[in-house]
Amino acid sequence: MNSDSDLQIAGDILEVTHLLQAPREHPATVAEFAGLLRSIAADRSQWEHLVRYDATTRWYHRLRTGPGYEVWLLSWVPGQGSGRHDHGSSSGVWTVLEGTLTEHTARGTHALGTGTQRVTAPGYVHEVVNDTLEPAVSLHVYYPGLTEMPMHAPQCSAAAVPEEAAADAAPAR
Repeated sequence: MNSDSDLQIAGDILEVTHLLQAPREHPATVAEFAGLLRSIAADRSQWEHLVRYDATTRWYHRLRTGPGYEVWLLSWVPGQGSGRHDHGSSSGVWTVLEGTLTEHTARGTHALGTGTQRVTAPGYVHEVVNDTLEPAVSLHVYYPGLTEMPMHAPQCSAAAVPEEAAADAAPAR
């Protein structure tokens, strides 16, 4: 039995340049979009000077576009929310840059503090609210770019049957 590790057998993988993939100019996978989100979030000089707060409506600014994606910066003063919605055919990754936001879904309620990152798929229904006493800022990447944001009726109560389960619970005919 050979006791050498794969690394010792193969050598330094970074020196085998023909095996390395060239970095992509634009993200193409969920992991790459999450990496883009983290890199923008970490570089405050890209977004901090743009943030505005509006007491009458949620403020938003399209920060960047690329082939098939958009990056949005949003601010939330206390009490502001998105309403219950989905993002149509777009998937997304988003993070809280400052403050705390609360996300309500059919599966529960989650307080999301600074640095929390979320991933959404097409048709994912949620509501995001700033229910704290301090403003909040969030960063969102949508792919493909956001073309629709269908609104949904508010959930009646915590005892309501989630939309995702309603189809499963219906009797077959």
